[in-house]
Amino acid sequence: MTVQQEFEVLRRVPFFAEIEPPKLKALAYVSERVGFDDGKIVCRQGDPGDAAYLIIEGEADIVLEDPVAGPVTVATLHANELVGEMSILTSEPRNATVRAKGRLVALRIGKDPFMRMVREFPSMAVSIMQELAHRVNDTNNQLRAARSEINQLRAKAPANAA
Repeated sequence: MTVQQEFEVLRRVPFFAEIEPPKLKALAYVSERVGFDDGKIVCRQGDPGDAAYLIIEGEADIVLEDPVAGPVTVATLHANELVGEMSILTSEPRNATVRAKGRLVALRIGKDPFMRMVREFPSMAVSIMQELAHRVNDTNNQLRAARSEINQLRAKAPANAA
């Protein structure tokens, strides 16, 4: 993939929509095209956040690694979606594992160039905040549904089963 092709991919992503073309081309230049076969790990829960990944082709499962319950897939991301940006923004370890679901092609955007763009383009920061707020809302809805299901199961359980 050429820098021009990577630029075209970046340009279609809402996060990057308002970045000036020369700066977006510079971001494309420092990005790396990476591929992952089905089931391969893009990044692992607990690892430091050194890059974000923009999905170009394919899908990626977001998996929470729970020591008791085992791996739990909580979301699937598709083309033109960004993953891994949360650990870059918070400087915290990655909070989930990202695993290729089928063949996956992505642009790997290092932490330093990514943060430079966020600082230079407030509209990008706002887009990221909106996406993160959307994800928190989805998580809250999943938690509400899970809690409701647990309460229903408790109500149906015999009194001495506890």
